Amino acid sequence: MTIIRYLGGPTALIEFGTTRLLTDPTFDDPGDYPVGARALVKTAAPALSAAEVGAVDAVLLSHDQHPDNLDAAGRAYALQAPLVLSTASARQRLGGPVRALANWEPVDLDNGVRITGVPAQHGPDGSEHLVGEVTGFVIEGGGAPTVYVSGDNASLDVVQRIADRFGPVDIALLFAGGAQTPLVPDVYLTLTSDGAASAAEILGARHVVPLHFEHWTHFTQGPDTLVPAFARTGLADRLHLLKPGEQAEF
Repeated sequence: MTIIRYLGGPTALIEFGTTRLLTDPTFDDPGDYPVGARALVKTAAPALSAAEVGAVDAVLLSHDQHPDNLDAAGRAYALQAPLVLSTASARQRLGGPVRALANWEPVDLDNGVRITGVPAQHGPDGSEHLVGEVTGFVIEGGGAPTVYVSGDNASLDVVQRIADRFGPVDIALLFAGGAQTPLVPDVYLTLTSDGAASAAEILGARHVVPLHFEHWTHFTQGPDTLVPAFARTGLADRLHLLKPGEQAEF
């Protein structure tokens, strides 16, 4: 059995058999969070504190350079974890338990669980020098359903590459807020609702749990667009739109 518990923003607790994993830990309170000369505005606290989450076997960190994916309390939590899988940039900046996981590189945990780094593109083609390095993950093994964690990916071409290697997947955790900031004006930095529905089709995903679609003002889309987008593509029965603190069992 796999259990996905949504905490808010990009943060979800994944119980993959007996293995506990946490995506992009964000535990800070609402407020303004500077990014260079700009600020991202958080509007809600997570459903659980770091102490309430407790220990995990690994943190899956899509990237460390933006406070909506790793904030101060999340950083403290991650650096106490036994293992953090992330980008080479995060390894250089954070050190400690962070291991750089290259695209298509697997790492094997206990209980036969394998986590593979997969590509993610945090915006349009050519924007990486502005937004920085990002990664996604595929979790397999131990007799549990295969899980794809998109991270801050905006590219359906990237999704197709992942589907070509791993599809169909059982559960897709898609970062689906249609994020926009002045850093790269007038484009989406993560999947839109329609993009999430298309990604589900490409992946052949049996279940989709959206993440990173609320609790920050730079998200342009959320529940009111996700539900009709999945209905239009005939995938309404695959969408699991959790409220903070809720969980789904697969």
